[in-house]
Amino acid sequence: MYQLYYYPLNASMAPHMILEALQVDYRLIKVDKENQGQKAAEYLALNPAGRIPTLVKGEFVLFESAAICLHLADMHPSMQLIPSVGDVNRPLFYQWMMYLTNTLQAELMVYFYPEKHCHSADTSTEIINAQQVLIEQSLSLLNDQIEKNEQSGQAYLLGNKITACDYFLFMLLIWADEIENPPLSFPHLTRYLKRLVKQPAIITVCEKEKLSLADYQE
Repeated sequence: MYQLYYYPLNASMAPHMILEALQVDYRLIKVDKENQGQKAAEYLALNPAGRIPTLVKGEFVLFESAAICLHLADMHPSMQLIPSVGDVNRPLFYQWMMYLTNTLQAELMVYFYPEKHCHSADTSTEIINAQQVLIEQSLSLLNDQIEKNEQSGQAYLLGNKITACDYFLFMLLIWADEIENPPLSFPHLTRYLKRLVKQPAIITVCEKEKLSLADYQE
């Protein structure tokens, strides 16, 4: 059985949704983030980075949210959460997953934790303002891509089959809802989100993690 060390609405959300979508047996273990549980010796023995999430199965341990998503998709190919080797969408899957984690997620992390990148409150405010621009640029790029897909009759990031990329992007779009021009201010991302919130795995995980989907529903 898989064990996912998680915290609600944290980077564990995408792996949580994928575990649910795979319909496999798994157990959630909540990390006491409020009391820096991710920095405790017991947790660091599993994940020396001291971050959430961590996936455990037997003696196997894996951390980094995107890596966990990729691994789970690879381990359960029949669910088609990653295009098969040789499929034209396989390299595009890698492209989008890398873009989401290396660009959009990275920009969001700086936005949420500006104090880690400066030494004064004034600079922190400047960083937040700058990051909003960069995040909106990424959202605009993704909005344009979804528009192109819709014009081709495709519902998701890589066609008409939901993939791990879509679950990962959903998590990031939820995080970005507090910026000045959030995802719901982009028409194609809005329609995309309204499609995603009909997915059973997303509904179940949002219920477990106490996230209301009212703003994203028809």
